[in-house]
Amino acid sequence: MKTFLTIIQNNIRQYSMTFALLLIMLLFQVLTNGVLLQPLNITNLILQNSYILILAIGMVLVIITGHIDLSVGSIAAFIGALSAILMIQMNMDPFFTVLLCLLMGAIVGAWQGFWVAYVKIPAFIVTLAGMLIFRGITLIMLQGQSIAPFPPAFQQLSAGFLPDVFNGSGIHWLSLVIGIVLIVSLVFIEIRARRKQIKNGFDPLPRTLFFLKVAGMVAVIGVFAYILADYRGIPNILILLIVLIAFYSFVMKKTVIGRHIYAVGGNEKAAALSGIKTKRVTFMVFVNMGVLAALSGLIFAARLNAATPRAGNLFELDAIAASFIGGASAYGGVGSIIGAVIGGLVMGVMNNGMSILGLGIDWQQAIKGLVLLAAVAFDIMNKKRS
Repeated sequence: MKTFLTIIQNNIRQYSMTFALLLIMLLFQVLTNGVLLQPLNITNLILQNSYILILAIGMVLVIITGHIDLSVGSIAAFIGALSAILMIQMNMDPFFTVLLCLLMGAIVGAWQGFWVAYVKIPAFIVTLAGMLIFRGITLIMLQGQSIAPFPPAFQQLSAGFLPDVFNGSGIHWLSLVIGIVLIVSLVFIEIRARRKQIKNGFDPLPRTLFFLKVAGMVAVIGVFAYILADYRGIPNILILLIVLIAFYSFVMKKTVIGRHIYAVGGNEKAAALSGIKTKRVTFMVFVNMGVLAALSGLIFAARLNAATPRAGNLFELDAIAASFIGGASAYGGVGSIIGAVIGGLVMGVMNNGMSILGLGIDWQQAIKGLVLLAAVAFDIMNKKRS
């Protein structure tokens, strides 16, 4: 029991948000009479929050370095408008349009990263200016009107599903097969990591807790795969999300650039003295944020099947809230990709559950604000205690 409490205390940020997400899902499952976890609603939950989760992945890197980006919603709207002009009005191929839009996102990120990293203007000011600039450009491009519809091939980015190569009737067998593969891979990775800890002389989780942890993760993936298979299968956007989460988690945990990002956020002067090119790290983090904001804008436009002047409104606040709720520190140097995704899911489940219950947008905004405040207050109190 003492070991269990010690583990929880040492990982309180990560575990608390995971438990909070499970409790929120259980609460709304009861309050909505089982509607929350129905296959159709789970699929809608993924589609509705995909672009926010993508923004949260980039935003948590910005926050870890000790900065903030207020422009991501406007960049998403700008890229959506650009993609509509290229594809709908100029009949450009969707594939090349997506590549050009991602490149434009990188250029926008480089523009803002230059002012933050090399001119040393605070990120708050630079990205606030960017929010106004790109919102204005979006309105100019669209002339206050929506542009629609997108080509069907582009719509599949956000609204498509993996085809069932097994041609199952009533159940999407490919989704179940992918779920089984993920479970086997997860078990293998966890066992391998435990053996590596023992080999290197670290104290691993006690055997019982390790089995409970793995069993819980296997159960969640299994149930989730079955729920998706019971509807139309795995959405295309979920595959993209899994790839992004796996890639960025690997970068932040296993690569030099990931360690440099944490070092810059923890203590920029010390990082510079140790030989880290802090300006380049900050610059690349903003370039990456620009690319992910562009991707988010493309996905949102594909989901709406239109580019609208109001697209991306308050996206930046949802992404920032997801990062802080997921355990990122307001002081920089602390945060994780998984934590940001969990924070985004907390926000998404709350939005979805409150909408099912019929709560108005006024109450939803107020409750989300209180949750964000509580998460940051918890972070500060935990930092003082440690």
